[in-house]
Amino acid sequence: MSDPALLPPATLEGWYALHQIFACDWPRWTQLSREGQRRVVDGLVAWSRIQARPAAGWSLWVRLLTGGGDWMAIHLRPSWHELSEVALSLQRCAFAAFAHVRASFLSVTEAGFYGLTAEVAALHPPDSSEFEAALAERLAVERQQPYVRARLYPDVPAELRYVTFYPMSKRRFGEDNWYRLDLDTRARLMKQHGRTGRRYQGRVLQIITGAIGFDSYEWGVTLFARDPLDLKHLVTEMRYDEVSARYAEFGPFYTGFRFEPEEWSDQLVPRSPSASE
Repeated sequence: MSDPALLPPATLEGWYALHQIFACDWPRWTQLSREGQRRVVDGLVAWSRIQARPAAGWSLWVRLLTGGGDWMAIHLRPSWHELSEVALSLQRCAFAAFAHVRASFLSVTEAGFYGLTAEVAALHPPDSSEFEAALAERLAVERQQPYVRARLYPDVPAELRYVTFYPMSKRRFGEDNWYRLDLDTRARLMKQHGRTGRRYQGRVLQIITGAIGFDSYEWGVTLFARDPLDLKHLVTEMRYDEVSARYAEFGPFYTGFRFEPEEWSDQLVPRSPSASE
């Protein structure tokens, strides 16, 4: 590396993530008979129950209010092959004839270690075997920490029902080029950013996923909350952190509420007028 100060942070990765945005062909759906609708819904409920808790990872559904789609599926799995299989199995459902993927985002759960990398770099030249060995040793210890494992293999409590997802990248232009900042500066800014997020611990669960080399944006941020206003307040506060105010570029926001497989019928098969009387 020509400039050790520009060393990228070490990262640990866990489950791969696939976010899919679906849009329903409502005119075609409403032309289907009530019996046909129920068959499609029964198959979708069965699929959703099976995929909610596989051997490792999970899938869940979000009813979207923003983002230009009707639903968002979030899948976490140990490998690309398993992500591919869950996506294909959904396309094989009768549901796929009426709901089409409008957007998707591929990434992997990630924990970044700016400060740790800077500490090890202060002790050993970054291009040395001593640096690589010391960094690997420190990362092995970190991987076993409960808070790190919770970031890499997250479990979302059912009561955190409100969801927003957005992709983002770091700026690379002019004086606001994140990738030309020295490692110590990046570590300081990310530490400040982390303090903002920790103030919402217990109210908002953040899942950070890395997508550099996988997708058009560099990271994905998925937030789960008990109260939708906590999503607004957290994102607002984080916008004022220097790391966001100067160096962040945001993609579209996909926002809504998660629901259980049994709730598909309420969304897709409206009750007849007599049922509500």
